Amino acid sequence: MKITSKPFGLLPDNSQVTLYTLSNNNGLKADIIDYGGIIVSLMAPDRNGVFKDIVLGFDNIEDYLDRSPCFGAIVGRHANRIEDAEFEIDGVKYVLDKNEGKNHIHGGIKSFDKKLWDSRIINDNQGEALELSLFSPDGDQGYPGNLEVRVIYRLNDSDELEIEYYGAADKSTVLNLTNHSYFNLSGHDSGSIINHEIKIEADFYTPINSESLPIGEIHSVKDTPFDFTGFRTIQDALTSYPDNQQLKFGTGFDHNFVLRNYNGKLNESCQAYEPESGRLMICYTTMPGLQFYTGNHLKSAGKGKDQVIYDDRHGFCFETQYFPNSMKHRHFPWPILTVGNMYHHKTVYKFSTR
Repeated sequence: MKITSKPFGLLPDNSQVTLYTLSNNNGLKADIIDYGGIIVSLMAPDRNGVFKDIVLGFDNIEDYLDRSPCFGAIVGRHANRIEDAEFEIDGVKYVLDKNEGKNHIHGGIKSFDKKLWDSRIINDNQGEALELSLFSPDGDQGYPGNLEVRVIYRLNDSDELEIEYYGAADKSTVLNLTNHSYFNLSGHDSGSIINHEIKIEADFYTPINSESLPIGEIHSVKDTPFDFTGFRTIQDALTSYPDNQQLKFGTGFDHNFVLRNYNGKLNESCQAYEPESGRLMICYTTMPGLQFYTGNHLKSAGKGKDQVIYDDRHGFCFETQYFPNSMKHRHFPWPILTVGNMYHHKTVYKFSTR
């Protein structure tokens, strides 16, 4: 693997944003900036060897600052939603930013996706990789503890984009990091993703209320739109049950799936296949949950790369995670990082064709 870098623009305080290009020996390329750890571009071939950019994003830093729906970013401290923007640890209540109604989402108003990370190219026995690191002080967006996080991006010759996350804090805190890339395996400029075929390694999901918050229940996917135990198109899943209340609450899919093979090790979580191009993406993770989001509010992103106008359902997300709202539901996997322990998880997106 080879990594190069170049400037990507300036922040309002004149800090330089750097774009790193990770490329492997098969022609795959990932462009990643140190602002938000954002995957700006991901070039992958179709079954005829034609490369296209398969993630949504913007051409310049200004658009990422103004109107990005977390395109390609590392989100945290807590990915997804926390009810009433508060939680307790060891009897102490912590109050967070309310940045989605009365609730908290994706780490707050100035969360990890809106910060400039320290960046460097590292070289180890697996080759070159991009390392991003960030210090989040005690009280940042309301969270307790001084926290240090590190994320390593690696693109190997097996056509796998690896994202590895680490964290340590001096006080018990919440930590639940994910990457928020929006994929369109036809190409970011190809419009709707409803023809994509999806398979998710989950027999259960966590239903939500009208505020998209999991209510603490775990339901079977059987005989519901959420049954992706075998490949089915997004279109079929959205239309087969037109009166489904959960789809109405989410305006489509915006739900957490309970991964069946979770054991803390790297296991397959889901697949996406686009039949026209033949592109196949398989996602592996060490995490217990997967948020499948069908880009239900993408219209607000407006004009993206190459002057393309993005609209609802032009991209989908596979967000590996602890379950949303798990601070309210103790029977969910617990996203607490305690003093002396290391937060560590890994997610891999593998690309191929068929």
